[in-house]
Amino acid sequence: MLLDAGFWADGGINFYARRYSRSETCISSMVLALVSWFRLADPRVDQLAQHVIAQQMADGGWNCRATEGYAGATHGSFHTTISALEGLLEYERFRPHTAQAAREAQARGREFLLLHRLYKSHRTGLVVKSAMTRLAFPPQWHFDILRGLDYFRASGAARDERLSDALGLIEKKRTAEGTWLLENVYSGKTHFTMETKGRASRWNTLRALRVLRWAESG
Repeated sequence: MLLDAGFWADGGINFYARRYSRSETCISSMVLALVSWFRLADPRVDQLAQHVIAQQMADGGWNCRATEGYAGATHGSFHTTISALEGLLEYERFRPHTAQAAREAQARGREFLLLHRLYKSHRTGLVVKSAMTRLAFPPQWHFDILRGLDYFRASGAARDERLSDALGLIEKKRTAEGTWLLENVYSGKTHFTMETKGRASRWNTLRALRVLRWAESG
């Protein structure tokens, strides 16, 4: 249904034809993650993966506003990049024998995030946006340090010193009870509310624990 409703001639996905004249990279990446996770046997899945890979920018990141018809961004976006990386990881798991390009694109994308220590300007060292240090679930299209770290863990990436700042911040957020809070909630449609902002979060606690265990084992 997602492919039938949104697949475009350029190989990407767009559900907003009246607003945009071509596919949208964030949405393409999210749909790639979904159809790959469900192991959908459809040739459009491979075309979609190729499209996402082709949207990677020179700095290794992705930005949905970099394409024609948008604002012409020249720097990768943390938000678009994490969606692309997650989508390509699911595709790699689905098509391990034909996913070399997806693996290479992920390596470049991880380097983009590492250059920024996941949440800082590579020029000034300052936090790019404070919201990226607050843990949300579900994160929707937004990037935060826990989402980024969980991707590094899931991808089997090597432990890198440039993750230390983000890992240290995650460790500091552990409460006296050994849990992590739901620090941020984004607006948007949801099927139901799972947790309450400001209280202990099962999802954030699960992800933080497995990220820290991965970091310690590396």
